[in-house]
Formats: sequence, C-alpha cells, structure tokens
Amino acid sequence: MKRITVLVFLLLVGSAGAVHAATPVIPEISKAIDRLYNFDFQGTHAALDRYIAAHPDESLPYAMRASAYLFYELDRLGILESQFFASDKRIASKTKVRPDPAVRAAFLRACGDAETRATLTLAEHPNDENALFAMAVTLGVMTDYTAFVEKKQFGSLSSAKGSNTYAQRLLKLDPGFTDAYVTAGLSEYLLGSLPFFVRWFVHFDGVEGSKERGVEQLQRAASQGRYLKSFAKILLGLIYLREKQPAQTRQLLAELVHDYPENPLFRRELARFSTQTASAQ
Repeated sequence: MKRITVLVFLLLVGSAGAVHAATPVIPEISKAIDRLYNFDFQGTHAALDRYIAAHPDESLPYAMRASAYLFYELDRLGILESQFFASDKRIASKTKVRPDPAVRAAFLRACGDAETRATLTLAEHPNDENALFAMAVTLGVMTDYTAFVEKKQFGSLSSAKGSNTYAQRLLKLDPGFTDAYVTAGLSEYLLGSLPFFVRWFVHFDGVEGSKERGVEQLQRAASQGRYLKSFAKILLGLIYLREKQPAQTRQLLAELVHDYPENPLFRRELARFSTQTASAQ
C-alpha cells in the first residue's frame, strides 16, 4: 500500500484537461501560464485579473488562479524540488507543514469560483470545452493541495478521479485534444505502477494501467501540447527521475531553463543534475 503514497505525486492533474486543436489559444490565459512557469506569481494574477475583468462569468481564469496559488505554496514549502519526489520517505511522510492561511483561503475561493461557473455552463452546454477544462484543472489542483499540503494522500484520490473523468470526456469529444493526454498519461502511469492487487480497488475511467502507454501519451503532450506542453515536460522529468533515467531529466530541464529563464527552481535543478553528472564521470 505504501506505493500508492509514493506515486501520488503523479496526480498533478492541475494540468488536466485540454484545448481543442481548432480552438484559438486565449492570449491572456497563455500569458498567465507563461508567467506561472516563470514563477512570476504576481504577473500571473495580473494577467488573470485583466481577463476576468472582461469575462467575469468564465470559469477557466479562476481555475488558473487556483493553480497559481497552489504553485506558490508548493514552491514556498519546497515541495516542487526533485529531491522531494526522489525520496519515498519524504512523499509518504505525515510530518505536518505550515500552510499560509491567507493563501489557503484565496486558493479555496478560486476553486469555488471556478466550479460554480463551470457547473452553470455545463448545465446548459454539456460539451463546453473550456468549462470541462476548468473542472479538470480545479479538481486537479485540489488533489495536489489535499495530498501535499494537507498530507491526505488517500483523501486526494476522489478529486483525482473526478479530474480524470472530465479529461476523458474531452478526449471522447475529440481524440485530437492533445493536452488531454497529460491526464490520460499520468493516470496510465500511476495505475501501471501499482501492485496488481491494489488495482482491484483503484479504478480510473478510460485507463488500463500501462506505464509505457502513459509515458508515450505524456511525450505526445510534451511535443504537441499548447497550454500544457511545458507542464508535460515537467512531469516527464519527474517520471524519468524515478525510472533512473537522469539524462532524459537533465535534457528536459535544459529545455525548461531555456524557455523560462526567470524560473529559479529550473536553474537550481539543472545545476544539481549537471554537478551530479560531472561527479559520476
């Protein structure tokens, strides 16, 4: 059962969801995500504020706002470092962390705003892509906050399943929703990594449980994704780290440093891997 907690990190489905290949990228949302990957959280919220002011009834910007609060807190607590995910004991540890009360309140408020708006939209338009995307993102970031900040790994599985369900709905609408393969791939890798008897009790819709297929789907998102291309690279890097393939992790980190030079975490991680590689030679 320990391996469930070890692999809960793969449920980072704040990146769940997709954008239809024919759907134009929303410039303000794209800019917010760029700022988020650069760990410019103030810039992220500023871009989202501008979009929300013009589109107050849309759910997607609120889901992205929740993602920004989550990433800020995970970074502050040191949870995004590769050493955290490389250590089974650190992932499974029940040692309490100290969440920022103001950030927690803002995070939960953003999740509520996103869910309320997405639910209203889907009641009238069940196949609305952005609303499905927003629900997948919102349930995904709730998964991560529950698992990593509140230290309730098993309790996070319910929202993780919900996030996967919305992502699978997007894939059924059109298999060309490339970013949806982030969620599909993570779910495949997760279930494929669990002991056989545990799979009897853990079920995700549309997921067979193949690690190899999971990696292939993430690679597809990392090469063809739109909003989530870089996030797919981050997750692949973590998977390669756990699969003892440091060269692949280092290559992805180098690409992320190139694309997001303001992100201090990417630079530190790349320097760490470069030092380790030099020491091993």
